[in-house]
Amino acid sequence: MEPPESAAELAAEAVELREPEVRLADPASPGEEHVDVEAADAPGRGRCWPCGAWVCGSSGEPDDSTIRTYHGPIKGEGTGFIGPKGQRLFLLLRGVFGSSAMILMYYAFQTTSLADATVIAFSCPVFTSIFAWIFLKEKYSLWDAFFTLFAFVGVILIVRPPFLFGSDTSGMGKNYSDHIKGTFAAIGHAVLSAMTLVILRKMGKSVDYFLSIWYYVILGLLECVIILFAIGEWSLPYCGLDRLFLILIGLLGLGGQIFITKAVQVEKAGPVAIMKTMDVVFAFIFQIAFFNNMPTWWTVGGALCVVASTTGSTIRRWIQNSK
Repeated sequence: MEPPESAAELAAEAVELREPEVRLADPASPGEEHVDVEAADAPGRGRCWPCGAWVCGSSGEPDDSTIRTYHGPIKGEGTGFIGPKGQRLFLLLRGVFGSSAMILMYYAFQTTSLADATVIAFSCPVFTSIFAWIFLKEKYSLWDAFFTLFAFVGVILIVRPPFLFGSDTSGMGKNYSDHIKGTFAAIGHAVLSAMTLVILRKMGKSVDYFLSIWYYVILGLLECVIILFAIGEWSLPYCGLDRLFLILIGLLGLGGQIFITKAVQVEKAGPVAIMKTMDVVFAFIFQIAFFNNMPTWWTVGGALCVVASTTGSTIRRWIQNSK
C-alpha cells in the first residue's frame, strides 16, 4: 500500500484536472462604475456615436442599463432566458412597453411629418422625470417642473389645437385628423419610453441588459403578429422596393442600437444625452431633403422649446451628479 500523497500534491492535481470555467462578467458592486479602457485612452469619443445612432434610425435613449459591457450568453447567472425570479414581471413590462412605444413611433411617422413626430417623441426625458418621481421617489424640483412646462409649450406649438390657434392648418402637409393621430401616437411613444426607462432603472444591474433586449424582441414580435392578424394586414408589400425598405429598417435600427450602446460605454450619459439633441436637426434635414416638406415656423418654435427643456434638464442633472 503506497503512502498517501501530500495535501499540496493533491491540490495541484485537482487544479490540473479541473475543467475550464466559462464565467459571466460579475456585475459591479454598489458604488463601483464600469471603466472602459477605450474611454480612458480617448476621452470625448463617445459624443460622436449618438449621431450615428439617429442616422441609423434608433430612437433609444441612453440609460444606466447600457453602461455595462456584455461578456457572456444571453442569460443571467443560472436564471436562463426568463431572468431572475423577482424581476420577471418588470422584464415583461419592459418588453411590452418598449415594443408598444416603437410601434407608436412608426405609426406617428406615417401619419404626421417626420420633424413633428421626432420633436414630440424627444419629450421623453420630461415624462421620465415625472415617473421617476412617482414610482422611484426620486427628487423632482421646481427646475424640473419648469422644464416640463417648457416642453409642453413646445408640444402645443406643434399640435396647434384649433381652440387656441383657430382653424388654420396650413403647412401641416396632411389633413388635421391624421396630424392629431400622429401627434397622440408620438406622445404615447414618449410616455411608454419613459416608463421603459423607469423600469430599467428599477431593475438596475440585477438583470443583464441583453436579457432586457431579449424580452423586448420576443414580446415585440408577438405583439406585431397579433396586431397584424387583428387588422388584417399580414402580407408583404407588393413592391420590391418597399421590401428593401423593410430590411433597411431592421438593419439600420440594429445599427442605431449598436451606436447608442457604444456611446454610453465610452462617454458619460450627460454628454451623450446632449448630443442626442441632433435627432431633431437630422429630422428637419431629412424631411426637407427626402420629402421636400419645409417645416413651419410653429414646428421650429416647438422644437426649440422641447430641445431647450430636455437639454436644460440634462445639463442640470449632469452638474448635480458631478458634484
